[in-house]
Amino acid sequence: MAMPGRLAAFLCLSAAGAAAAGFLMGWRLAWAGAWAGALGWLVLDMLRAHSLIQAMRNDALGLPPGRFGLWGELSDRIRRALRLREQQTQQAEQRLQEFLAAIQASPNGVVLVDEEGRIEWCNQTAGVHLGLDVERDLQQLIANLVRDPAFIGYLASWNYSREVVIDAPVASRSASGQPMRLSVQAHPYAGNRRMLLTRDITALEKAEEMRRDFVANVSHEIRTPLTVLTGFVETLQTLPLDADERARYLALMGQQAQRMGTLVADLLTLSRLEGSAAPPVNQWTRMRALMAHCEDEARGLSGRIASQPHKLFFAVEADSEVSGVPTELQSAMSNLVTNAVRYTPGGGEVVVTWRLLSDGRGEFTVRDTGPGVAAEHIPRLTERFYRIDRSRSRETGGTGLGLAIVKHIVQRHGGQLRIESEVGKGSRFSITFPATRVREVRARLAASAPASAA
Repeated sequence: MAMPGRLAAFLCLSAAGAAAAGFLMGWRLAWAGAWAGALGWLVLDMLRAHSLIQAMRNDALGLPPGRFGLWGELSDRIRRALRLREQQTQQAEQRLQEFLAAIQASPNGVVLVDEEGRIEWCNQTAGVHLGLDVERDLQQLIANLVRDPAFIGYLASWNYSREVVIDAPVASRSASGQPMRLSVQAHPYAGNRRMLLTRDITALEKAEEMRRDFVANVSHEIRTPLTVLTGFVETLQTLPLDADERARYLALMGQQAQRMGTLVADLLTLSRLEGSAAPPVNQWTRMRALMAHCEDEARGLSGRIASQPHKLFFAVEADSEVSGVPTELQSAMSNLVTNAVRYTPGGGEVVVTWRLLSDGRGEFTVRDTGPGVAAEHIPRLTERFYRIDRSRSRETGGTGLGLAIVKHIVQRHGGQLRIESEVGKGSRFSITFPATRVREVRARLAASAPASAA
């Protein structure tokens, strides 16, 4: 059986040392020669190990590796294993950083807490939601930092099948500037550790509140004329009435039916505006035509509702066009004009103007001398069914949806609706259209004249 190479080399070197000593100094010193040979082998082996270490250092510095037989093969394998492990470590670190970056970019807050409820890690969103410092508050008990009783009870219950809704700290505000409402849900992992997910639901709760109010308002607005109609129908069916009384009741019934029809039409208009595509930019309408229609409506309405005619003034300072849906533009402008006429007492003044601003934008303005609106009501005037005086609104025939329709139309056309009012002095409503949707008629005709002449 062949013995291993390193053992054979060791025995050969020892035998060589023994033979040399016996030949030179006698066989009595042969054992000393053998030991000298073994010692030489150990020195040579140490030199090879030193060379291996130096080769590995050179490899770390990017120098070409050496070849040392068995030791060289062993060093190459060690180097490959170290390089592979280093690559795997770098890849794992890169994936971890990408994962943490994705969590940081999440619109939801993420907090990791240990078995005792101490914060191990949280992203910036959670810091904003819960008022935490993502570095200073690490290893702090989250129950000491978020003092909401509902949250503390939820965290201690270990029943995480549902979420808990809490008020965010005073310093935390939603994107709209309102006090923030948070949804928090815990997910256990790795034993008793927990991951808390926070979500800003301020807008959702606001939308749900508006939906409830909308349904309640629609039900109320429709129920009122239905009650009147039902009463008149029962009266006509049960009481003998002369021709004049019957005609009067039928006229009142017609008014209530018309009121319901107007309400339904406005609701359908709002629904269509919210779900339709953006208005075109290549469909132009002359402002003079829109203003003329507004004037006809205003004068007709003034003659019907006022004992003394209103003072109506309409002026187009620049002959221009506006791009968009003509029926929507007409609806928005007519709503503002007819509102001004309805709420201005007989003999009052309503001034409607159109002008081009220095930056190319167009401004449609309606100014009246009506009772005005208190400052606290102005931000809510464009809400659906919002009324300052419900009884007065019904008397003037309003549905409570006119300004909401105006706001949606203006936003769809990239414009801005501004409301200024002072109690006892009147109001000023203005729609400003962007320069991209306004063009002057004379400038357009002048530009096209050479082409026409050619």
